[in-house]
Amino acid sequence: MEKLTTEGVAGFTTRKVAEGAGTSTPAVYELFGDKAGLVRELFFEGFRMLYQRLDELATSADPRADMMAVIPVLREFARDNPALSRLMFSRAFAEFDPGPSDRQAGTAVREFIVARVRRCIDAGVIAGDPADIGHILLAVAQGLILQETAGWLGTSSTSMNRRWNLATAALVNGLSPEKPRR
Repeated sequence: MEKLTTEGVAGFTTRKVAEGAGTSTPAVYELFGDKAGLVRELFFEGFRMLYQRLDELATSADPRADMMAVIPVLREFARDNPALSRLMFSRAFAEFDPGPSDRQAGTAVREFIVARVRRCIDAGVIAGDPADIGHILLAVAQGLILQETAGWLGTSSTSMNRRWNLATAALVNGLSPEKPRR
């Protein structure tokens, strides 16, 4: 994990991981099979770490606030772990293309988000399919994370925070149940 953080995706090699661990490259291959196996394990660890952060969120009487609390956790996780976040949510390594079984690594994270969305639907705060809305919520957060890390979301924390708040409020407000027409 440390090599991915310090070297980034471009500098992350099996040789550097072996050197950092004080072992040989063949030993790393024996443990993980190949570089894809090493990257796969980081992929799984990333989702375990993200779920742990989400699981620390308290549940309140306000389903909307609880759902919205997921977004800053996603943002903070990506800020703290930019290379790991890229590995988890994009195709950062040519050697590793997550298949269906690999994508199960994110199941706990997905279920957590969908449960928060479902509470909002059950409370009448938003309307729609919980899985669809969960995917959209994550996609909006990932888009904002990419914009922020690339410097396109603004130059001050005030402007970046304002844009995060605007985007997420627009998303949730846009999912409000339709009001009866008079």
